[in-house]
Amino acid sequence: MLDFIRIACAVPAVKVGDVKKNTEDICKFIERADAQNADIVLFPELSMTGYTCGDLFFQNALYDAVCAGLQEILACSKAHPELMIVVGLPVRYGMKLFNCAAVMAGGVLAGFVPKTHMTYGEKRWFSSAAELEDVWRNGAGMMQDTDAGWCAAPLHARQIFSVAKDAAIGVEICNDLMVPQPCSGDLTVNGAEVILNLSASYEVAGKRAYRRNLVQHQSDACDCIYAFASAGWTESTSDTVCSGHSLIAENGSILCENEKQLDSDYMIVQDCDLGRVRAQRIKNQNFMPVGTGRNSGYMITQVQKNGLRSDGTLYPVQKLPFIPSTKAQRKEYCKEVFSIQAAGLAQRLRTINANAVIGISGGLDSTLALLVCVEAMRMLDRPVTDIYGVTMPCFGTSDRTYHNAWELMKTLGIHATEISIKNAVTLHFEDIGHDKNVHNGTFENSQARERTQILMDYASIVNGIVVGTGDLSELALGWCTFNGDHMSMYGVNGSIPKTLIRWIIETVAEDEAFAASRGVLTDILDTPISPELLPPDAQGKIAQQTEDLVGPYALHDFFLYHMLKYGFSPTKIYSLACRAFRDDFEPAIIKKWLRTFYRRFFTQQFKRNCMPDGAKALDMAFSPRGDWNMPSDASGRVWLDEIENL
Repeated sequence: MLDFIRIACAVPAVKVGDVKKNTEDICKFIERADAQNADIVLFPELSMTGYTCGDLFFQNALYDAVCAGLQEILACSKAHPELMIVVGLPVRYGMKLFNCAAVMAGGVLAGFVPKTHMTYGEKRWFSSAAELEDVWRNGAGMMQDTDAGWCAAPLHARQIFSVAKDAAIGVEICNDLMVPQPCSGDLTVNGAEVILNLSASYEVAGKRAYRRNLVQHQSDACDCIYAFASAGWTESTSDTVCSGHSLIAENGSILCENEKQLDSDYMIVQDCDLGRVRAQRIKNQNFMPVGTGRNSGYMITQVQKNGLRSDGTLYPVQKLPFIPSTKAQRKEYCKEVFSIQAAGLAQRLRTINANAVIGISGGLDSTLALLVCVEAMRMLDRPVTDIYGVTMPCFGTSDRTYHNAWELMKTLGIHATEISIKNAVTLHFEDIGHDKNVHNGTFENSQARERTQILMDYASIVNGIVVGTGDLSELALGWCTFNGDHMSMYGVNGSIPKTLIRWIIETVAEDEAFAASRGVLTDILDTPISPELLPPDAQGKIAQQTEDLVGPYALHDFFLYHMLKYGFSPTKIYSLACRAFRDDFEPAIIKKWLRTFYRRFFTQQFKRNCMPDGAKALDMAFSPRGDWNMPSDASGRVWLDEIENL
């Protein structure tokens, strides 16, 4: 159910031509990989002989040693039946020599995959997989060492190895990736979810970055897991030095990579998430499925292995999945998001020739929305006084947020107005017969709707549109008043989760253009998140804190990210959350808020079905016009029942 697969890339210190020593080293790495509960161990290209044997590949003595060595590796494989093993070796077939990968598990040789795209030098010794058709046509389809027991194993470039229906694996060799149409492209559109590359890539200045970018791109283009293991520097150095570069990527992200520029005699082990691969493929309409005419000649080869055993404990799980992990990446990301928000609003204001009207509470959401308005006006070369900020204090407004709202508007230089809504709301309570001392939903929602009404009517006076402040997290939970703060004429925060808003404001505060507001922005960031719809406590401090009511936004954004982006089940999300937040929340607390998340997510869809326009800045949003389509009366029972059984 968790869909993890654990891959090891092993790079022995090969001794060129010493097949016996290399075989022993391979078996030792197999034992190490099995001890770490790996599902697959991948070795470099021609790892049994060494890649740089040259004309020794034509020697019978070397080939006899390979035949004997493969039997030893098969015996080792039988002793470690939970491990799929992929090693590189030369194979004679039909009077030709092929550079192959041998795939085995449980002591059974599943098949050989020959290299398709030779380098110029390799053509001296090896034939391409493309020549196999000629071999078969001439009736020469016989392994040259039948005593080795190889005949039952297919030699075929277009093989997809199936592991108990839990994973589909394709193999390509080194240069097969480095051509205009890599073999992995066809392998993946025909079902392969994991690509294993046995390589012997030599090192020159700048090539490590080239390989990394190539693997990263291919994993992204093919929506797959891509593991790359290259021969180390103990290969012959007569003309080149092999890199020993190994890395594992998933959907465009590098998960694991060896550290040294030149390396050998090491192993990296990494869990990968097949669930993410499958989710991306389902959503990616450009992913070419089977049946498009490019799948001729592919065969499914079964691997004698009892499914996958990875528990995902080696998979990197971020507490804040919407936030880049490093400071430099985070700042660049936040600047990009902020620019997209501002560009969207600028275009709307330019198109309808309107001013911007926005309610300022002194909280995070309205602060970011106001900063976006200021940036949009700068993009349009318009004065910031074309922004009309309105603060609307009422029963729950604290001194801190009130002063911050005014300080923010003043330091930014916008047109600022205060309209108290206490009298209007009190009169409204009298009109509808509500006791103002009863602090229920009516008490709270009346304030939210009054504020929206004022903003809408005030906008008509100043030729403006109301800029909405609600964010992605609030939309997911329905933490907004229908036709109150839920509504606006253009929403700039609709695709921004609460956990990201803090970082965007912090990044913007460092910009010299906003230097005058830096102090108040810092205080706003330190203020507890609150809708301020209930009166402050006896000390005048915020009494109603959102995260006490609906749960920590860090958790809700974590749930939202994995549910919306990958469609993960509650069981998997709960498992990942327990790992990510093990130092912060007990499992029972995580389960409690997960239940709250799904309950509110299903019951609040009606608010998302009529949300206003707003350009999305992230790759997920709730716009019913193309991002999220769900009936308002859908039942969440399946999800909630699963949570109860956790």
